[in-house]
This record gives sequence, C-alpha cells and structure tokens, in this order.
Amino acid sequence: MKKVVTFGEIMLRLAPPNFLRFSQANSFDVVYGGGESNVAVSLANYGVPVDFVTRLPDNDIGHCALMEMRKRGVGTDKIIFGGDRLGIYFLETGAVSRGSKVVYDRAHSAMAEIRKGMVDWKEVFNGVKWFHWTGITPAISQGAADACLEAVKVASDMGVTISTDLNYRAKLWKYGGDREAIMTELTSYCDIVLGNEEDAEKHFGIKPEGLDITTQGEHVKAEAFLSVCEQMMKKFPKAKKVITTLRGSISASHNTWAGVLYDGEKMYKSPEYQITHIVDRVGGGDSFMGGLIYGLLKYPEDDQNALNFAVAASCLKHTIKGDANLVTVAEVEKLMGGDASGRVAR
Repeated sequence: MKKVVTFGEIMLRLAPPNFLRFSQANSFDVVYGGGESNVAVSLANYGVPVDFVTRLPDNDIGHCALMEMRKRGVGTDKIIFGGDRLGIYFLETGAVSRGSKVVYDRAHSAMAEIRKGMVDWKEVFNGVKWFHWTGITPAISQGAADACLEAVKVASDMGVTISTDLNYRAKLWKYGGDREAIMTELTSYCDIVLGNEEDAEKHFGIKPEGLDITTQGEHVKAEAFLSVCEQMMKKFPKAKKVITTLRGSISASHNTWAGVLYDGEKMYKSPEYQITHIVDRVGGGDSFMGGLIYGLLKYPEDDQNALNFAVAASCLKHTIKGDANLVTVAEVEKLMGGDASGRVAR
C-alpha cells in the first residue's frame, strides 16, 4: 500500500484510574493520543506506511509523545519542533448512567501556535496516496486552521486522496474563527467525509429531514441519515463517499455500534454490534476512520467490506484502554467473520 499522512495535535492524556472522579484522584494514568495520531496508529497496526505530522515542543514531554508514535510504527520524520508545551486533556471515565467528562488544557500548545509556512507540504506529500485531517485541528487556533487549509490545497494539487472526520467539539472553537466558513472551505477539498448528525448540523446546519435523532433511542436507524448524506454531497460535490457512525447510547457502559456509507447512489449499512461492557470509548471514531481508510485502500471496489471492516475495528477499540486501537487485521477479520466469543487464543 502507498503511504498515508495524518495531520493534527497529539496530547498528553491524564485520567484517574479505575473509574474514579477527578475529585477522588491521587494519581493519573498517562496516555498520549489525539484524533489524527490515533488514526495513524491504527493504520500502522494494519501494515500501512503512515506518517504523522504535527508540531511538538522540544522538551522531555514532547519527546515522550514522539516516542509513542515511533513505538507504534508511525513515521515521525515530518514532525516539526517549536513552542513551549504539549497540549493536555483530562479524562474522567464514566460508567453506567454517569457519562465521561473531558477537560482541555491545550491553549498556547506547540500545535496551537503552528503557522502557515512552517510545514513543507510538497515534501510531506511526495509519494503519498492519502491525506487525513479532522475538524479538531482548525478548531484549535487560526494558525492551525490556516496550516490545515494550506495542507489540503497542496494535497489536492498533487492528486492525493483527502479524507476528513468532521469531529465537532463544543469545548473548542474559542478563538473567534467562523466555524462554518472555515469547515466549508476545508471540506470542499475532501473525497471522503465522515461525520455524524451533530457534526453535520453544528458545522453546516444540515439536519435529517423529518426526524429527531435524539428520539431514536438505542437503535439508530440508518435510513435517517440518507437525507444528511444527500445534503452533504450536494454541498460538497468533490466528495465521493459520505460515511457516518451509528452509536446508540443505552448507558456509558453499553452502546450499540454500526455505520453507513453513501456513494451518491447506494447506501451501505454495516452489521450492528452490542458493546455491553465498554472499557474505553475515547478514540472510537478515530479507530473507525483508521479502519475505513484501510478498508477503502484494501478493497477499492467493495465499499460494503470496507465499511464492515471499519465498524468491526472500532467495535474492538471499545475494549482497549487508551486512545489508540491496538488490534491487528486478523483480529478485525475474525470479528467480521462472526466470532465475537472472546475465547482465549491458545
């Protein structure tokens, strides 16, 4: 497979152990992760050559994040250094009826202070097949939004396939940027668009026609998203596929999980999984995107198989502590084949 590049911020994640609340914590578990770095780790696990591009502080904590990427087989030679700090986020892991909480501490991070012209995108995309970014990056700062726009323009000029996970984050977009205008321009360069109903509504004002998604309960109907997909493709004519995950939230510990893919003519729906004992749902969408990119590269003429791979991969991610999905192709294919027994492999 040809190389994939992802671009965004990797952060230090600090989480109280054992489902403790912040107010109970005497220590924090340390993980490094972020939307785009998580996608890169998934792809590396699947044997896809992948580079992660970001800006890190040239200090011990920045080098720990770099080490984590190298440990997982992700290419790091396009990472640039500068700034004073790595972004941090605090995670309080929910259980049953208590939802998880995230508190960001990423203002003035190295990545937040990136500027247009700092990355040599022509060099980055030399020999590259695919570029992935998410809606988190332009939400960090105007400089990050400018750098992301610079990246998609160069990638488009060089014939690189471009994907995005729209990833609306209510706690970001604090710097005063015009969210809809910025996201509309960036998404107009994309061939593959992943997003749920909240992403479509918050970024572009696109809603499912005649249906309130919040009343759907545990089984979210795929048909509800056909109008969203059609509206997205009308707004973004370059997009060849629009994909969404279908998460039914029974509790913080029990979700249903599926996905749909629309290619402009046909809507594909995956099997639905019951995830009954969630270990860590952070990174679930990133693991879906990593699986989707692998699936679309591996099965370019089989969108159903690509979608099924993405959903199975992200289902497995919910059983893994940390941000990234540390599973193999064989493990995903085993679940796709119907083996969800979890029996010991001896």
